Amino acid sequence: MALLLSLETSTQSCSVALHEEGVLVASREIKAPKSAASQLAVMIQEVLNQSGNKPQALQGVIVASGPGSYTGLRIGVATAKGLCYALGIPLIAINTLDLLSSQGKQYLLRHSTSDAKEVDDQILFCPMLDARRMEVYCKLVDYKLNQVEPTLAKIIDENSFQEHLERHAIYFLGEGALKCREIIHHSNAHYLSDLIPEAAQLGVLGHLKWKQSLFENIELFEPFYLKEFLIKKPNLV
Repeated sequence: MALLLSLETSTQSCSVALHEEGVLVASREIKAPKSAASQLAVMIQEVLNQSGNKPQALQGVIVASGPGSYTGLRIGVATAKGLCYALGIPLIAINTLDLLSSQGKQYLLRHSTSDAKEVDDQILFCPMLDARRMEVYCKLVDYKLNQVEPTLAKIIDENSFQEHLERHAIYFLGEGALKCREIIHHSNAHYLSDLIPEAAQLGVLGHLKWKQSLFENIELFEPFYLKEFLIKKPNLV
């Protein structure tokens, strides 16, 4: 039985989950800025204790690979790689925007009427994570989660996604969607800005890759920052 640990540290929140054969066993989540640095190791131990398992029982670690918070991603990936090295188990990575897309689809399945489900081919998902100013990290996928537009850093204005909005309903997902809500006003634009990446769903996606042995090279793997981290220099004037 595949016992897999999932770590999600891409945003201001931090979550950890344990899945057995893709079924959630235990999870922890903290919605607080910079929580990963101080709480991630504690949360890992808590989910292991809750499930009655020791680290040696793990058969893989799944990590949200980004884009997202530079510091959060660095902590999450470093922790995941350390566990994999120490335990001799594989590392599985999931794009954070793919995770949000999956969560958006699950939300729609839970809340949509049967009539809405009949027009699946007319729906697109646009997961978004906040970058700087009016910029977001985003991608565009269809209802089956196939890529329509790749992951990129995009500056949002009133004309963003207009071509797609004329033909499709677009569900803008995640914290970055708040920027779109203020600017993009279209009858086909829908907003699920309260969604945050969660380890509970990350484990489901990671288990699918684990079954296919789609593992990362632990030594070479790095977070998907998308943009270089900019260090502000102090003003000496």
